[in-house]
Amino acid sequence: MYISKNRLQQAVGKKILSQEQADTLYHFLETDPSNGARFDFTHLLYYLGGLIAIGAMTLFMNLGWESFGGIGILCISLIYAGAGIKLANIFAKKGYSVPAGITATFVICLTPLAIYGLQQALGVWPDDSAYREYHRYIKWHWLYMELGTLTAGCILARHYRYPFMMMPIAVTLWYLSMDITAMISGGDFDWELRKLVSLYSGLLMIALAFWIDIRGRHSVDYAFWIYLFGAIAFWGGLTLQNSDNELSKFLYLCINLVMIGTGVLLVRRIFVILGAFGGCGYLGHLAANVFKDSWMFPITLTVLGLFIVYLGILWQKHEDMITEKSRQILPLRLQELLANKR
Repeated sequence: MYISKNRLQQAVGKKILSQEQADTLYHFLETDPSNGARFDFTHLLYYLGGLIAIGAMTLFMNLGWESFGGIGILCISLIYAGAGIKLANIFAKKGYSVPAGITATFVICLTPLAIYGLQQALGVWPDDSAYREYHRYIKWHWLYMELGTLTAGCILARHYRYPFMMMPIAVTLWYLSMDITAMISGGDFDWELRKLVSLYSGLLMIALAFWIDIRGRHSVDYAFWIYLFGAIAFWGGLTLQNSDNELSKFLYLCINLVMIGTGVLLVRRIFVILGAFGGCGYLGHLAANVFKDSWMFPITLTVLGLFIVYLGILWQKHEDMITEKSRQILPLRLQELLANKR
């Protein structure tokens, strides 16, 4: 929860805090990286500039760089990486945690380009594809770049410990799942295989994110980006599965309801959003196909919606008691995680 300066001044007016305590607390909250990202002009400039720099070396890379050759690309990448690490260290020493995290993330994002240049220099690049295609097409030989990025990302994230550094790691895991599919299928477009790989790789990413969440329960949120891409991969693979009977469609609804419950429990909005989309899709299927001629269906849905609102009222009244009792049966680490989320 972000506490504004105005709220602290209200506390001073009610003599809850002194002016000195309010100023000290506000400064602490402003400089504490575990307080999470905020949408203000300063942070907007930070992330806009950082994403432009990252995009310049990844998504917006053009064919002009090919003229430097493998050695040139590798050397330029290493120079950029050295400058990024130097800036990250300078920002970290001065207490600018967000710019430090962005510049360290920039270094991770340079890793695929550096590996591409190295492979070109060694003459082991397998075809005539260029680096700019890395973010556009699925190919098995991107695996070397992805594994190298994961290795560099883990090393740098362990050293600098900024949550934004998990973003390229999560994206790379997502890329890796798709390129492994291309390797398994021999480069052929196997739609059914890709859906299954997306589903199961998403589950693995969610499990990894949960493990990171448990390990980092007393610190900043390192799991956000892996939860995000893992949930999208899992839900996308699940939603695209063929279901030719009502039972499988109902099971799809149940899984989406479990996702909503998980999102509420872990305070992860991506699960709630995707689960809500899936639930609405199932209700749309019922309205369009199963009960398309039934006048009772809209009435039933209305009653169900009002009943859910009533459950929300009951939950608000008894939330503390229910939460306390339910947590007592959970492992200690999970109790601590949920307490910190709350």
